[in-house]
Amino acid sequence: MDNLHIEFNKTALVLIDLQKGIVSAPGGKEVVENAVKLVDLFRKYNGFISFVRVSFLDGRDSLHPLVDPTDTPAVNRPLGWDELIPELSVSEKDYVVTKRQWGAFFGTDLDLQLRRRGIDTIILCGIATNIGVESTAREAFQYGYNQIFITDAMTTFSQEAHEASIRFIFPRIGKLRTTEEFLSQLNE
Repeated sequence: MDNLHIEFNKTALVLIDLQKGIVSAPGGKEVVENAVKLVDLFRKYNGFISFVRVSFLDGRDSLHPLVDPTDTPAVNRPLGWDELIPELSVSEKDYVVTKRQWGAFFGTDLDLQLRRRGIDTIILCGIATNIGVESTAREAFQYGYNQIFITDAMTTFSQEAHEASIRFIFPRIGKLRTTEEFLSQLNE
């Protein structure tokens, strides 16, 4: 693996759905620990961070596709489920994207904000690997962004689904690193 040359003024950290109602996914604790390391690094170098969360006004703004019946239980969203977790230390000065679907680009101004800052590379992580992270990655690929996926700073609800994204999708559209590989390969 090559060392990474990260220009923090041209790179954004994009964290998907690290919010109270989602980080309880299997492996969520490790994801949060690694995401905090990345947030600290980007804060140290004054890099752009985009905290992405999914939320709905009244439920009618969420997608309701016709699907075959599954054994997936109905989603119960308790009060505060969509709040970003306190470990991220999100402040009023941080950029927060609220999305109403899986990907962070569609229907938001994320692409506009990245382009206005001259950002061409995205460091991507979050929950769920095969849903919010992969959808955002596919959109970013179509917009022409370079991407680095931090594989141990993402998880989903099954190891099989996580591995499918990491083995078959992400290598086609970006580079894969663990948190420690990413931190150790930086040419600062």
